[in-house]
Amino acid sequence: MVENKKKPNPIDQHVGSRVRLRRTMLGMSQEKLGESLGITFQQIQKYEKGSNRIGASRLQRISEVLNVPVSYFFEDAPGSGGAGGLHEPAAPDYVADFLSSSEGLQLTRAFIRISDPKVRRRIIDLVKSFADAAEADSKADAKAEAKVETKA
Repeated sequence: MVENKKKPNPIDQHVGSRVRLRRTMLGMSQEKLGESLGITFQQIQKYEKGSNRIGASRLQRISEVLNVPVSYFFEDAPGSGGAGGLHEPAAPDYVADFLSSSEGLQLTRAFIRISDPKVRRRIIDLVKSFADAAEADSKADAKAEAKVETKA
């Protein structure tokens, strides 16, 4: 089987997106990460897009700079079976997009500063209840709209 040289490998893209996610969570620029590694920010861009593959020794160094284990970059990778072949589905793109957004970064940074696991759990439960209420409101609105349309 011949691989398309122009299209990045899905694993390389995933690893690159995890580099980007962690870098942005830390509030670090591509330039700063590049300086820490002795490479240009353009090279960091290529890594993050998955257009250039990150070598093992470079990935090890990136993990040290970003203060995460190397395994972090492979979490939820496409086609990874995990332990015993069990696999949790990869997070949809919108999750990574949100976490990289200004709101997502603010929320993540604030949440990380909370050290009490009970408080964290309560916050998660609170956010879930808000989300459930918003979803219920949307469904009720859609049903009401559908009734109006059928009467017309």
